[in-house]
Amino acid sequence: MKKYFLVYGFLIVLGFTRCLAQISPPGLGTAHTAEWFAIGIRQDLDTTKNKSWQSMSYIGLGRKSNPDNFDPFYKPAIIVINQEFYHQFHPHWQYSLALSYRRQDEYLEKPPYSHDNEPLEQEFRVYSRLSYLLQTSRIKFTPTLRQEFRKFYTTHFKNLDEILQLRSRFRLQVTFNLDAKKIHRLIAGSEYLFAVSKKTATNAWTNFKYRESRFSLYYSLSPPKIPLVFSMGYMNNIIGVSSPLSVHYAAFDVVFQNPFKRPKHRS
Repeated sequence: MKKYFLVYGFLIVLGFTRCLAQISPPGLGTAHTAEWFAIGIRQDLDTTKNKSWQSMSYIGLGRKSNPDNFDPFYKPAIIVINQEFYHQFHPHWQYSLALSYRRQDEYLEKPPYSHDNEPLEQEFRVYSRLSYLLQTSRIKFTPTLRQEFRKFYTTHFKNLDEILQLRSRFRLQVTFNLDAKKIHRLIAGSEYLFAVSKKTATNAWTNFKYRESRFSLYYSLSPPKIPLVFSMGYMNNIIGVSSPLSVHYAAFDVVFQNPFKRPKHRS
């Protein structure tokens, strides 16, 4: 376990890819269907030869169905506030560091599926990503390793059954440019999540193991005359191993591109 924490600590200082794709929905737990909407701002902070810093800020809202219906708007599920900074330090390598706050509704797993005794779970998350980019004029292939440190609280900042979680995520993503100007894109991805948790009752860590998978397909539109990117798509979240639960997500997001452009200085 000590060796794992040393490796984890090293990896969490690293990161992800410059965010040119969609804002992926978070996992929302037990349901049949779910929906996710997010609005964000992507801002270039610094650009030099083969190097760049970029900021990505967004707020997202999610709703979901009960386990006995298929209405993705049926009840509130989550609010997410996220801030991430990206740095491309090599033509093929990028990393990021991020902070995230999440406020998620907790429901009983049996009818009438009302709020649990602790109706809301607060999560503070620190994560990083490291990506390798392989691309041509039409296709970009991006394998990504993401490391997360997650801390959970009740509404009144008391500990839950799960105190901490360290989670590793491995994603494979392929982006297809449907035209030469990259106005229209298709983005397909698969992601596999593994985690180790610390429990309140035992004050001990669980085994590091597989938790879930996520598969997605998005269409992205970048109109040439307005600084916006629109993305809409589908995600299938498969939770567990022995009796896996499959949840279907519809997702839509809007990202403002460089709304705070620096004025050019005249010589």
